[in-house]
Amino acid sequence: MISRYQETLNYLYSFANYETQPGARAAEYFDLRRVGALLARLGNPHQASRTIHIAGTKGKGSTAAMVASVLTAAGFKTGLYTSPHLIDMRERIRIGDCLIPQAELIRLTDTLQAEVTAVNTEASYGMLTTFELLTALGFMYFAENRADWQVIEVGLGGRLDATNIVNPEVCAISVIGLDHSDVLGDTLAKIAAEKAGIIKERIPVVSAAQPLEAREVIASICLAKGCRLFEVGDSITYQEIETLPNCQRSVVKGRLGSYELELPLLGAFQQANAALAVGVLEVLMERGNQISPEDIKTGLRRVSWPGRFQIIRHHPLIVVDGAHNPAAAEELKKAVEVYATGKKPKVLVLGVSADKDYQGLTEVLAPLFEVVIATQACHPRALGEEALADVCRNYTGDVRTAPSVSHALRMAVEEAGAGGFICASGSLFVVGEALQWAGRPSH
Repeated sequence: MISRYQETLNYLYSFANYETQPGARAAEYFDLRRVGALLARLGNPHQASRTIHIAGTKGKGSTAAMVASVLTAAGFKTGLYTSPHLIDMRERIRIGDCLIPQAELIRLTDTLQAEVTAVNTEASYGMLTTFELLTALGFMYFAENRADWQVIEVGLGGRLDATNIVNPEVCAISVIGLDHSDVLGDTLAKIAAEKAGIIKERIPVVSAAQPLEAREVIASICLAKGCRLFEVGDSITYQEIETLPNCQRSVVKGRLGSYELELPLLGAFQQANAALAVGVLEVLMERGNQISPEDIKTGLRRVSWPGRFQIIRHHPLIVVDGAHNPAAAEELKKAVEVYATGKKPKVLVLGVSADKDYQGLTEVLAPLFEVVIATQACHPRALGEEALADVCRNYTGDVRTAPSVSHALRMAVEEAGAGGFICASGSLFVVGEALQWAGRPSH
């Protein structure tokens, strides 16, 4: 017999779900008025908690997790809403370290259904989507639990994203790169304009160090809207102290102080994300919120964000990373060069989504490895392993195929032996299946 929880998931997935559907994601499919109508019927739960809103191409989820971890360390009840999930839908909605319980997700979805039907019956602005329902559920859960703060990660873009219904205390924009060009545009300037669509009149903005084209767009929008802009690399800087097997140490110098940090998240890109998070937190500190330097150190030392250069086994050394575009692949390349030193052979387990720039990603990653095993996640948008293998052969010699991520990892372990290095990457869907294979939690 199907469980009530599975019935709930089936209901949520019965709507248009652009995370799983290839194509059909042009801008005209998105209309904020639709989710606004739903939330109004629910009593506007998105207005119940103070909000931090975070957009960007890469690093926005890590930054959101860092900010939420520090707020929790400072004693605030903090909600965190992110996407996509690795294994369990409940990863998207959590308070502190706890995912939304199954019973709560069931109950809130039951409450939601009548209002969804009412909005879709009118269909004034099109039909509601799975992501819009999940966003509403996150706001409902945080409001019912009287969260002091809600840290909200944008799903796609910014301007038209369902999360852009919020009125934040501060906006943050992580590094911008070329991704989702079918929806957001085919230049960095166009994509930056969409991401910067979260910027509200006179609300402070904290930005990662951006490519010049993106930086100019963000700065001009901030100027037009009367927003203070704080940038990593300018008013916020960071420097690596030491890289250890299970953590990295760095110093972040913000506008209000200097923080010596110990991050359990690996890769130099996480140091940049930590600097962005510190910039956000300092804005909150300036506004009278009780967040101490010790809270920042403690929260960042405790942060957990699986699937981003995460070690899941040591003999052989196996890491998983959700890099799914060329810019993220460049950051992964730097981390591999640090952590795989002296490891032989190096094996890449690679699976990608068909609607991503997998050619550019493969060009960066494949030459780093002696062996590449092309595979595919169990996901509707996954590119077939044979098609991916054909691309990989342009960049490296030893390319093999496997019909599933678990099969690919078994092959990789056999090939690598105890002294080798394995990286599973190309998409978060691959990472989720790799974590399941390793028996690792996704939260």
